[in-house]
Amino acid sequence: MTDNFYQTEQLEKDIQALGAELEDSQIRQLLIYYEMLTEWNQVMNLTAITEYDEVLKKHFVDSLSLVKVMDLKKCDSLIDVGTGAGFPGLVLKIAFPHLKVTLLDSLNKRIQFLDAVADRLKLEGVETVHGRAEDFARQDKIRESFDLCVSRAVANLSTLSEYCLPFVRSGGFFVSYKSGKAEDEIREAEAAIRLFGGRIEKKEEFLLPDSDFARTLIVVKKIKPTPKKFPRKAGLPGKEPIRA
Repeated sequence: MTDNFYQTEQLEKDIQALGAELEDSQIRQLLIYYEMLTEWNQVMNLTAITEYDEVLKKHFVDSLSLVKVMDLKKCDSLIDVGTGAGFPGLVLKIAFPHLKVTLLDSLNKRIQFLDAVADRLKLEGVETVHGRAEDFARQDKIRESFDLCVSRAVANLSTLSEYCLPFVRSGGFFVSYKSGKAEDEIREAEAAIRLFGGRIEKKEEFLLPDSDFARTLIVVKKIKPTPKKFPRKAGLPGKEPIRA
């Protein structure tokens, strides 16, 4: 790969529009990440989005949009639940190298890909975990130990909150990435979020820079410990989300 091969002006412009800053070396890491994503995607299903400009906008810039609601310089530890091909967790690690990042996914092939990317980019402080959130959150050393939990997984907010809030320490945050508006989801999930020890702090609705891609970030603050019976056993949060 040569740096001259890729046009990065739009990416740099988008990052600046979000209020983030990346050095040239970090931009190069994102380009290597892109190359590995498209290469591995030929033999396993990592993403339906493979065009260069779309990956940069819909995966990289979207992942970095977290800076609109969180000061990641004040965050030490982060877990990405249902990370898939590493969005947003691995992108955030590249942008904020000080973060201790845990990437959790239920498909081992994705974990192998993430390990390969982290190794290639020489990223330190990255842990990958093959498993389900319902099981991993029950480990004493893991439960309620993270400053921040993020998830771009496709699930309703009630289900995601049951997966994610058990990982967050009191005073920490869970941020859910949503496409489009999310008023109905928020309304349906408020009681469940309170049950899991959280409180909705804010929602940020916006368009990704220079696009018509609507996004919403839902910020949930952890205000008290999650009752030990949550999350429920594997499969239940998805099949029977708590509505009230």
